[in-house]
Amino acid sequence: MAHADTTPRGPDLTNGVPVAHVPTTGVLVGHVEGDAVLVARLDDGFHALSATCTHYGGPLAEGLVAGEEIRCPWHHACFSLRTGAALRAPAFTALTKWNVDIIDNTLFVRSKATAEQPAAPSAPRNRPGRVLIIGGGAAGFAAAERLRELGYAGALSMLSADTSAPYDRPNLSKDYLAGTASEDWIPLRGPKFYAKRGIDLRLDCHVTAIDTDAREVATHSGGRLAYDSLLIATGAEPRRLSLPGFERPNVFLLRSLADARAIIEASQGASSVALIGGGFIGLEAAAALRQRGLRVHVIARDEVPMARALGRELGNFLTDLHREQGVVFHLSAAPSHFDGKVLTLEDGSRVAADLLIVGVGVTPRTELAAAAGLTIQDGIQVGLDLQTSVPGHFAAGDAVRYRYGTQLIRVEHWVHAQRQGQTAAANMLGAGLAFTDVPFFWTHHYDLDLRYTGYAADWDDVQIHGSLTEQDFTARFFRAGTLVAAASVGRDLENLCIEAALQQVNNDAVAGGIK
Repeated sequence: MAHADTTPRGPDLTNGVPVAHVPTTGVLVGHVEGDAVLVARLDDGFHALSATCTHYGGPLAEGLVAGEEIRCPWHHACFSLRTGAALRAPAFTALTKWNVDIIDNTLFVRSKATAEQPAAPSAPRNRPGRVLIIGGGAAGFAAAERLRELGYAGALSMLSADTSAPYDRPNLSKDYLAGTASEDWIPLRGPKFYAKRGIDLRLDCHVTAIDTDAREVATHSGGRLAYDSLLIATGAEPRRLSLPGFERPNVFLLRSLADARAIIEASQGASSVALIGGGFIGLEAAAALRQRGLRVHVIARDEVPMARALGRELGNFLTDLHREQGVVFHLSAAPSHFDGKVLTLEDGSRVAADLLIVGVGVTPRTELAAAAGLTIQDGIQVGLDLQTSVPGHFAAGDAVRYRYGTQLIRVEHWVHAQRQGQTAAANMLGAGLAFTDVPFFWTHHYDLDLRYTGYAADWDDVQIHGSLTEQDFTARFFRAGTLVAAASVGRDLENLCIEAALQQVNNDAVAGGIK
């Protein structure tokens, strides 16, 4: 993960600053006894908040101020400048508020405000007696958290097939796998959170059927649970390869915390690893395992890894970055069989490998929804409100196919799944919100972070501004002359601004009547 510069910036706010120094737009960043603090001027006066994102510690003062919100430059979390509330994932914890005193046109910040109980939200329009969430990943967790935040006080159960409580999946192929982040980083919340919030979290709980007429689900243990409103957040399943030797115990997938733990354990006594697949997860794992000192081979069918997502120039840029770190690529290649120590490719070449990691994409988990009679089209099809074809049944996350602009798409991004979960939660309570968020993800390779916003399943023009060699650029993707996505390195604020522009386009499309 990236690390923020902890050197205090700006003035010491305990000594005061002239009120005129606080901009009418944007924020003033300063510090109080070593803590970074930002000050915003809103229509009701001045507000001071901690200046560090509660997700991964990003420097909020380098982010984007939009109205009464501030957005983190690293992973695009969004906070209220008035209250400090975490409005949109991936952050869930509010910023700390600080007391502001104005004396003779001088602004002072000297102490933290007393923590207050958040104001009760307006009463939900809908009051389902019991809410069930199937899935304990990004969307499921975010929905449960948001339901309680919005004042829902009814019965709330989260049924997760995972054996671990909700955790930070993006970290599994990054710092956690590299050994530079402890397991303390991985849980999204501690065990006391679920009891305190009254969330009935059931682990290793496999739902076997949904009865939409009776409004009940059946579980593998033979139990049946009733619900008034249901969220299906079943996620996606990593694809497996049915090749000789790929059933061996030293062949791994990388999707769950258990997968990551198994790979870490297997890597302890290993000297070499082969990764099948040249996508983002595979290359992140390659970087992580190089940091553990393993010899790393990447086998990919593509001539240029990630060219389909980023174009050939950026694909070559990232591939060269890995080559510089000692990763060996076998491109336009495919595996044939594995004897436990040697991976043989289709062309007959052989790669020594103490373990294999297969990362060849995922497929949406739609079986439950399909059997229940919900509309399926490469995912669970939902409307703008994330409601499925059966009223009262919502879906969010990697398994969902939804409306984005004029397209029906399915996106496998962590932040996007969390934000869908938050929107679905509000709509389960009758908010009637349209989900219009722009897809966003980040990928980490050694000391490089690439951020991507927008959606470009296809494009006809890529314009790169800046320098790839200096790792300071933005690549813009166009289709028929229209900007549809952008990828950037070293230009975080620019990436946020592009996301905001794409957001406005999508909002306008929805307001214009796209159904």
